[in-house]
Amino acid sequence: MIVMPKINVYVPDELGEAVKAAGVPVSAICQRALEQSVRRVTAIRATVLGDLETDDPTAPLSRFTDRTRAVIRLAIAQARADHAAEVGTEHLLHGVLAEGTNLAVHVLRAMEIDPAHVQRALAAITAETQPATEAAAKRFSGSAANALELTVTEAMSLGHNYVGCEHLLLGLISEPEGVGGQVLREAGVDARSARRAVVAALAGYTHLRAHNANPASADASAMLAAAVRTELRPILDRLEQLERHAGLSGAG
Repeated sequence: MIVMPKINVYVPDELGEAVKAAGVPVSAICQRALEQSVRRVTAIRATVLGDLETDDPTAPLSRFTDRTRAVIRLAIAQARADHAAEVGTEHLLHGVLAEGTNLAVHVLRAMEIDPAHVQRALAAITAETQPATEAAAKRFSGSAANALELTVTEAMSLGHNYVGCEHLLLGLISEPEGVGGQVLREAGVDARSARRAVVAALAGYTHLRAHNANPASADASAMLAAAVRTELRPILDRLEQLERHAGLSGAG
């Protein structure tokens, strides 16, 4: 007889009743979801703890979008240009801003935060902390590794089967120690508002595609920001209602 370990999964009462009524195979679904999550976390840990001296350090990150992998490669290149010993969160944020066409940048604009302002603030901080020796970044810093793990966690918590730059933005904001998160928070980005804006931005992308607009175009950037604000309002209203109901209003 094979004895399998038990893991308790807690869900809201309403969802629990709906699951029972529908006869959903909870154990099988949870096993599949956990298997996928373990693979993603294992891949990101292998990357952040591994040697970056390979042809493409992002190759194991199969669930990361092409843009997100490009951002990570830009971060590694910037760390080496800075002669840094490690790839830090500041380099990851630089990669997001330097790539320039990703959803994270659109989210910042939709939150009325100028990416160019963030870039200047980042440059000012990194200029003050240039290394004394000419090192060649061969690994991620502890805070950058933590931010990348949080990136994967954010994607999973939103129920997404991919990891995008919008999730990286959330990972950087949520990581408490790194320069990248510090710069974003000082620019006025907080995790909860950014998470809401990401959800609204994804709905905005759906809106643009439904109207045959190219989200990467310059005109679409303004359209996306407007769509985000339109989509964000009912989400904010609903979240505020839920928070009041749960007694969480005023929580950060």
